[in-house]
Amino acid sequence: MNPATPTVARDRLRIAIQKSGRLAEPARALLASCGLSWRESRDRLFCYGETLPVDLLLVRDDDIPGLIADGVCDLGVVGRNVLLEQDAGRRGDGRASAFREWRALGFGSCRLALAVPEGWEWQGAAQLAGKRIATSYPALLSQWLVAQGVAADVVLLSGSVEIAPRLGQAEAICDLVSSGATLAANQLKPVQTVIESEAVLAGPIGGFDDVRGELADLLLRRLDGALRIRHSKLLMFQARRESMAGLLPLLADAEAPTVTRIDGSDDLALQALCHGTVGWQRLEELKRAGARGLLVLPVEGMLA
Repeated sequence: MNPATPTVARDRLRIAIQKSGRLAEPARALLASCGLSWRESRDRLFCYGETLPVDLLLVRDDDIPGLIADGVCDLGVVGRNVLLEQDAGRRGDGRASAFREWRALGFGSCRLALAVPEGWEWQGAAQLAGKRIATSYPALLSQWLVAQGVAADVVLLSGSVEIAPRLGQAEAICDLVSSGATLAANQLKPVQTVIESEAVLAGPIGGFDDVRGELADLLLRRLDGALRIRHSKLLMFQARRESMAGLLPLLADAEAPTVTRIDGSDDLALQALCHGTVGWQRLEELKRAGARGLLVLPVEGMLA
């Protein structure tokens, strides 16, 4: 077992997620799509797994990596930005990594970016030399500055980072950016991405050597299936054999289609699992290429 992996043995898997915040509901919905359901405690801090021995801890986002490191929980749904910041902080203090990203989960997308006043003509990282940069992510920013060979002053702020240049606390900032509207409102513009972030499933560096290992493997299989079909549709239609050459290029995002010959004719019945958008325009293109009887069905579950 990896020395960073907690040695406490449990017969239930414990997952930490945000109690509230932008990742809370999507995390619950994704786990529920894996067939999990829970009975919530009165204090709304713990959810006991009913369909599987998989429980939830409802906590602050920033606490999740530490809970994994301490063995209080086994896995966690957390922003990659939080996970990497705390890992960089541990390594900066001379401690070993205790957690890692197990799966990207496809929601909560944002980026940690450098932003400068709109009046600056951005010419590259060297322009930050000797400047003050305000951030809530000092470890990641410091790591990036070292990689760029730039010496700058990191100003730690716990909130309202974007207002720092207007208050004279810093010349630039490093903060999370989603739409960019907050930056624009403060006369700032993003100029450099430090990391791309989204919600991830985090866990210990090693695995588990008890029943939690089996539960974790089961959960990962179900997660992979749920993520794969999140925006997928099952497309069914019929077509003449000679139309196949024109139809297959329109199914480039699909699994290899299942093709069945209809008895007594040259007609074929096809079904294909499409992972891209199956909208009206696409259906019309398929019809023009020779498809008929087009039917689009939702996919509720998939297990490879």
